[in-house]
Amino acid sequence: MNQQKTTDYVSWVVLLALMMLAFEISFFHPGIVFSVLFSAWLIYIGRKKWHRKLGKIVFWLGCLGLVVHVFTMITVRFLLVALLFYAIIQFAQSKRHPIVIRPERKTSDRETEGVFRQPLFQNMLFGRQKTPEHAYEWSDVNIQTGIGDTVVDLSYAVVPKGEAVIVIRGWIGNVHIFVPYEMEVSVVHSVLFGAASIFSRETERLWNQTFIYQTPAYETAEQKLKIITSMAIGNVEVKRI
Repeated sequence: MNQQKTTDYVSWVVLLALMMLAFEISFFHPGIVFSVLFSAWLIYIGRKKWHRKLGKIVFWLGCLGLVVHVFTMITVRFLLVALLFYAIIQFAQSKRHPIVIRPERKTSDRETEGVFRQPLFQNMLFGRQKTPEHAYEWSDVNIQTGIGDTVVDLSYAVVPKGEAVIVIRGWIGNVHIFVPYEMEVSVVHSVLFGAASIFSRETERLWNQTFIYQTPAYETAEQKLKIITSMAIGNVEVKRI
């Protein structure tokens, strides 16, 4: 879904949601506004009296009432379905057409000594990203993702000596990392539900666990890769190439 279609989709969803909200308040749930305001008032009073036990009770009653009233609204359900539908479309399209990042090196002005570089990956809410299939200069990865896969292929990367770092945190998706044989690796994978496949070793399903793996010569290696991944639902796969 391109930017124009995305904007049109969001515009129609917002317009329909406003129309549904007006009809719902006018004909189906005219008292919903009072209920929401009353819950908000309870939250306000409870927050002011938070130092007292009664204030805490009032605060949480207001929060519970607000959540119940909001999620019983047809408009809110419509928005949740629309968001889920959009996420499914984006995920399906990202599987067919992954985004390939082509880093470009940008030098700074003469007044400064630093060098600005285009990162290999961007933070993305939806979508699949992968490294380019040609030679590129390595830059450490530190990103947060929403829904989608991330593929890092170091076979084309010009990696300097020392420790390269990959940090990926996401909601739902898989991480695939392809590493040259001469590179030592350390992996720390934290997940609520998923699995890990590191070279020839595969884990059973992980439930709210952290998986740690390190090659024997990692500490003394001149060229090594540290991988830190954290997912709500997803797998991490590290393979030799």
